[in-house]
Amino acid sequence: MTFLCVGLSHKEAPIAVREQLAVPLEQIGERLEKLRKLPGVREALLVSTCNRIEVYAIADSRGVGEDILGELGPIAAPHAKCRFDEEGVKHLFRVAASLDSMVVGEAQILGQVKEAAALAHQAGAMGAEINRALAAAVRAAKRVRTETEIARGAVSLSSVAVRLAHKLLGSLERRSVLLLGAGEMAQLAARELRSEGASELLVANRSPARAEELAREISGVPVSLAELPTLLERADVAICSTGAAHHVVTRELMARALKARRYRPIFLVDLTLPRNVDPSVNELENVYVYDLDDLERVAAQNRDLRALHVDKAEEIVEEELRAYFARLHERKSMPVLARLRAYAEGVARQEAEKTLAALNGLGEKERKSVRAMAAAIVNKLLHAPTARLRAEAGQGPLGEAAAALFGLEDEPGPQPVPMPVPDPAPDPAPAPLPEPDPEPAVLPLVRNG
Repeated sequence: MTFLCVGLSHKEAPIAVREQLAVPLEQIGERLEKLRKLPGVREALLVSTCNRIEVYAIADSRGVGEDILGELGPIAAPHAKCRFDEEGVKHLFRVAASLDSMVVGEAQILGQVKEAAALAHQAGAMGAEINRALAAAVRAAKRVRTETEIARGAVSLSSVAVRLAHKLLGSLERRSVLLLGAGEMAQLAARELRSEGASELLVANRSPARAEELAREISGVPVSLAELPTLLERADVAICSTGAAHHVVTRELMARALKARRYRPIFLVDLTLPRNVDPSVNELENVYVYDLDDLERVAAQNRDLRALHVDKAEEIVEEELRAYFARLHERKSMPVLARLRAYAEGVARQEAEKTLAALNGLGEKERKSVRAMAAAIVNKLLHAPTARLRAEAGQGPLGEAAAALFGLEDEPGPQPVPMPVPDPAPDPAPAPLPEPDPEPAVLPLVRNG
């Protein structure tokens, strides 16, 4: 069997490609069902976030990767990467540990991976092999968060967006900020905005009740999305994170608002995929739109400041990978080892009983001694072969030779026992460290190309 990882992220594809490939949460189960029906696919896990769409699979061969790529869609092919076996598992570990994230150290990705695992379990697409790899990846991610400091400072797209707005405006005091959406992104941004001194926080959401709830939490003002034209006239900054599958802020809408604003500058930060803001809005005078790809450039500047922490995190991932593969190799060696030991113990037991039957007058103590001697001989004879087979996972020429030498090829081996399913609930974020990271550099006020 082969471990596959097929997909792309912000590193391989621009946002215009990613937003066409993103899979809404309610469609994950359906897509997993299609993936499981592909010939040769035994298990599948689909991770779809703002910055990546990746399929992790257990398959009969590497060639199955082409079929999975085809299922993602033709637009994915020029950008996607296929990773196999050790490389694929390592990528899963690095994704879970936020080392492959746009903002290295952000806490959201581990929860998103766990949520993807829960959906795969519900769809009956994830089995013991991916489950084991994921459990080990989660263990590595937890160590990274507790044993390194990559999580300090600006560690979410929302916080990067807020710091960017702060830099662009000089100060958020006496500024009006509009939050379009009241989900996790908006919550994170709202807390940062309030701490930066924004005087007015307007919260608009498709669910009025959720907008009111978030507004109470941040001492903001709940407003209606129906008032969006007026809100765009009023706000200095708009942070967009709705779940809409279409443009919420269109060019026509923004053009009308600009006239009412008398062309006073407005900054729009789009944290969504698909995008909430029509990219052509950025062509309007005194409108500055920053999407996920723009935030990636800001985050990249900040990553350099975390190099030492990232190196330590990479060491932890490598250590956990070695431990995972050692356990995997040992499990793979067990069928040959178990059959070899069962064969040897069976021969020893049979010969010991023959000897005991020929010896008259032995007491129970002496009979136990003969049986113990036979078991000890088996243990001593199998010690070196067992160590070698464990080291080589019972695979390849050595494992085949051992099975052939003792006539074990046709003996059934023990069946693997499924490992526990990892908890799909996201871990609570650790308490922030007192020292903030240096502020990230800011992109110049130029239009997107």
